Amino acid sequence: MSSSDASGIPETPEEPGESGGGGAAPRRHPRAKLTTTTARPEGGGRAAPGDASAPARQWPLLTVLGLAALGLLIVGTDLFPQAFRVGTLLVGAALLTGAVLRRTLPSVGMLAVRSRFTDMITYGVMGGLIVLLALMVQPEPWLRIPFLEDVLHLTVT
Repeated sequence: MSSSDASGIPETPEEPGESGGGGAAPRRHPRAKLTTTTARPEGGGRAAPGDASAPARQWPLLTVLGLAALGLLIVGTDLFPQAFRVGTLLVGAALLTGAVLRRTLPSVGMLAVRSRFTDMITYGVMGGLIVLLALMVQPEPWLRIPFLEDVLHLTVT
């Protein structure tokens, strides 16, 4: 019969003649505890009931990917003069939408990558930076920040 110590790891029984003496402690099995699966991120469960179709269960991720794909399509086709700016704004808005969905919904499916806080910060910061840069892109920026223009002039000259 095997016993276990305080850590809960089972010990293997000694083979006869192995201990060489009376009171030797039994050996521990080196592979007693193996990780067989990984934990799902917080909020990583289905966004719809299990009997719904796969796209319905992953609608938050598909929403973010759809917005980003639309933005990339607009940038790639270059149909109008400000297509680069509008498409890039859509990509940034997609990431900001991901941050909002991650914050407000209890379960977002595969949109959950890490903890809720880490996902919100990552999606929010990256989306905000992309939107800010899209608004400031030359020529004819839609947003002018004099401090940043001065920094750019100091680094170039």
